[in-house]
Amino acid sequence: MFSGLIAYRGTVCSLEKLGGGGARLSVRCEGAQQERPEPKDSIAIDGVCLTATAVDREVVTFDVIPETLARSTLGVRKAGELVNVEYALRVGDRLGGHLVYGHVDATAAVLARAPEGQGERMRVELPPALSRTIVLKGFIAIDGVSLKVAARGGDWFEVALIPETLARTTLGARATGSRVNLEIDPIARYATQ
Repeated sequence: MFSGLIAYRGTVCSLEKLGGGGARLSVRCEGAQQERPEPKDSIAIDGVCLTATAVDREVVTFDVIPETLARSTLGVRKAGELVNVEYALRVGDRLGGHLVYGHVDATAAVLARAPEGQGERMRVELPPALSRTIVLKGFIAIDGVSLKVAARGGDWFEVALIPETLARTTLGARATGSRVNLEIDPIARYATQ
């Protein structure tokens, strides 16, 4: 379980394609010395809950199965790219965002970006399968970042990004046309079933 409050970023070291359609992802993770991850720990990379299979100081390695590659942007990551890193919540941690499982529902394109006050407004494609679950003022996780839906149209939605989010997460560098991971609010997931 995660909060969607991104305290760390990481740098992709490698993405090795494996037989059978899977991959092995290695990421140099900020915060590894403080958080002390171990193999078997859950860590969200760009909002995708992964299990650490090896830890060598700051470099954490994950096996990524075909299902995860098909539902997320992890399969197109390249060495040197930045990713959002969130270590799993511990019992008693403050929950300042919203509950995020790390179970990506879809990927979507960034359609537009526009300055707004000190921050930015980002418009994102609304996948038809998620249309009932993405609502005005509802929660959404984009690349693992806990956000609120600020506006919504028939085939798009928008989020307002504050300066802290732009500086601390990879959302500040997601260009128009790039794809992001989406996870709907868990409450919306069960309320619409």
